[in-house]
Amino acid sequence: VQLVESGGGLVQPGGSLRLSCAASGFTFSSYAMSWYRQGPGKERDLVATISSAGRSTNYADSVKGRFTISRDNAKNTVYLQMNSLKPEDTAVYYCKASHALKSDYWGQGTQVTVSS
Repeated sequence: VQLVESGGGLVQPGGSLRLSCAASGFTFSSYAMSWYRQGPGKERDLVATISSAGRSTNYADSVKGRFTISRDNAKNTVYLQMNSLKPEDTAVYYCKASHALKSDYWGQGTQVTVSS
């Protein structure tokens, strides 16, 4: 099983990034997918979740209206489009695969730094 995040980097406040998480080794379309983030000295917090078929999404209040989670089950990939980025969005971003009857899987994370 592998979850590989990509797309992180350094961006100025107000800028945009799109994160990707490529999955392999399990039935991707059966799992809900989530993005979490962990800022310096902070706990890992849930950012957004998308259901297995992509019909339902949920967001943390802090990112509503700025971030969009989506998935392509044909490509076994989940995305996080991040717009209007703020310095407080600086964190390591992780994707997670969840299934009600099976173990969760985590990626290794990708760093997002928002700074001028």
